[in-house]
Amino acid sequence: MSIEELEFFLDIATEAALAGGAELISYWGNLQNIQEKGSPGNLVTEADKAAEEVIIKVLQRHLPEHGILSEEAGELGSRKSRYLWAIDPLDGTTNFAHQYPFSASSVGLLIDGVPQVGVVFNPILEELFRAAKGLGATRNRKPISVSKTTTLQKSLVITGFAYDRRETTDNNYKEFCQMCHLTQGVRRSGCASYDLSSIACGRADGYWERGLSPWDIAAGIVVLEEAGGKVTAYNSSPFDIKSGKILATNGKIHDLMSKALIETPPLAHWNTEY
Repeated sequence: MSIEELEFFLDIATEAALAGGAELISYWGNLQNIQEKGSPGNLVTEADKAAEEVIIKVLQRHLPEHGILSEEAGELGSRKSRYLWAIDPLDGTTNFAHQYPFSASSVGLLIDGVPQVGVVFNPILEELFRAAKGLGATRNRKPISVSKTTTLQKSLVITGFAYDRRETTDNNYKEFCQMCHLTQGVRRSGCASYDLSSIACGRADGYWERGLSPWDIAAGIVVLEEAGGKVTAYNSSPFDIKSGKILATNGKIHDLMSKALIETPPLAHWNTEY
């Protein structure tokens, strides 16, 4: 893949994410139809659908031969294409519904199954994160890089909880308690693409979560990796975007965070040797 092609795809991803974000702003504080889909708390609104429509229109206008995987619309276009756009028109729907400003339009491009272009746009906070493989990462067009933190004791980390947390024992509760004990703090924004972008620009040092879909993280992965970060499975094995589980860090605390996750004891039993 040439640099020129990646730059072209990045420009299209940017156009799509900005269009989606503009649509979201028009619904900010003015939602009329909030529904649950599937698990309790898994919301969808007219803003999700409106943003999705404009994002898909941008992608199909420029690249009609590419495939699309979107949270609300599902799979569109060719399944044989090596190019697959994974989009979340409104990442952080629950936040958006409550006017909590951590929401984003996330537009990522997988080439042969690997995330290589990503744009995350939070229109409420007016933050635009862009990246493509080998081109670096930016926030509002200025270069960004991960933090220099090297220990868990001095780190700030981020996580989230899946919608099915009430029905499954693999619900991240014990890992959350473990990391609260080992780090300076744990935050939960409720917006995976923005979480990854926050690691990328050095605001926090690590992120882990389960129950994720490709559209949640495809764009953010590119932003983080191009900012110098690292993405793997919990046990530091190669990341599988279909697994739903991710460990993403500044790279410097990655092994420590991985060890802490895979050795997390039952609730209320911790040690401090990491």
